[in-house]
Amino acid sequence: MTTSTRGSSSQRNKALPAVLVLEDGRTFRGRAYGAVGETFGEAVFSTGMTGYQETLTDPSYDRQIVVATAPQIGNTGWNDEDDESGRIWVSGYVVRDPARVPSNWRAKRALDDELVAQGVVGISGIDTRALTRHLRERGSMRAGIFSGEAIAPEAELVGRVQAQPHMKGASLYEEVATKEAYVVPAIGEKRFTVAAVDLGIKGMTPHRMAERGIEVHVLPATATADEIYAVDPDGVFFSNGPGDPATADGPVALMQAVLERRTPLFGICFGNQILGRALGFGTYKLKYGHRGINQPVQDRTTGKVEVTAHNHGFAVDAPLDKVSETTFGRAEVSHVCLNDNVVEGLQLLDQPAFSVQYHPEAAAGPHDAAYLFDRFVSLMEGQRA
Repeated sequence: MTTSTRGSSSQRNKALPAVLVLEDGRTFRGRAYGAVGETFGEAVFSTGMTGYQETLTDPSYDRQIVVATAPQIGNTGWNDEDDESGRIWVSGYVVRDPARVPSNWRAKRALDDELVAQGVVGISGIDTRALTRHLRERGSMRAGIFSGEAIAPEAELVGRVQAQPHMKGASLYEEVATKEAYVVPAIGEKRFTVAAVDLGIKGMTPHRMAERGIEVHVLPATATADEIYAVDPDGVFFSNGPGDPATADGPVALMQAVLERRTPLFGICFGNQILGRALGFGTYKLKYGHRGINQPVQDRTTGKVEVTAHNHGFAVDAPLDKVSETTFGRAEVSHVCLNDNVVEGLQLLDQPAFSVQYHPEAAAGPHDAAYLFDRFVSLMEGQRA
């Protein structure tokens, strides 16, 4: 939840005090950044040094207060091309040293001006390194940012933060998904048709498929199997998205219907967790998650180590040391995070279906995992043959 003074001057707002309050009582005092008011969400940190515009507009960050670990934010301003969706989704933004003046030939305005325009409450001038260490030690937790007249006695603010809902058990994917189906046409000659189930899809994802000659039909999260197969797809895609995958019974049942028909299937992030559940595995909440664009992942099918982009607070609970028998055939963990051995990918061995926990579309980079879209194309080619 956010309340703010939309449209107020970002320069005037910077002079106002602000405070970040965590649910365990830890507070950080700084200055208002962006809109003034109050906002609540889960405090998480992202380690990317670039790509803040893509992060802020990623629907997977719905109901989260994002802490930028890079000390300087806003240097490249805000442009009209790099949004991953039609709006900013983060509930709050925390930075240490905001750029005084943006400097980039593509910039149309300053980052804080865009935060004001979209009513996003933020805070600057705090020790984000200390905050990040605190979240690593204690785990991601509920938080609030208060600025201007929203500031109240500390005990009152802590109580308001503690009254907010937890991320565990939150069902958010329908909030961020498209309500109406739309089509992203293939670039160049059309080779395939893909039905993409939008659970919080980023704009770059269908673009990466379109670059490979795929016409992408993006469908709402509530789509049925009949609606998927009405577009006569060569493959089906399940997107990233926010919230707890344990709440996503509808998408799980939909994916099982796709698996029953043995249609080539590819899932990213939330889609990976949905595949895990569809195969009978559990999911769990990570202590502080993986967020950023420098996460090392090994593709166990090739042995190659990739630097990858992540944004997830939940993971699949699947065995790393064996092939599992499922209703849809044999399954195995295909990718693993080298920092903590978290499952980063799944694949079926007896039919054309796979998923990864990270983001191969990664508009801000890195692009090590772009080959996964080619792997999806190969599955569709094989099925057609």
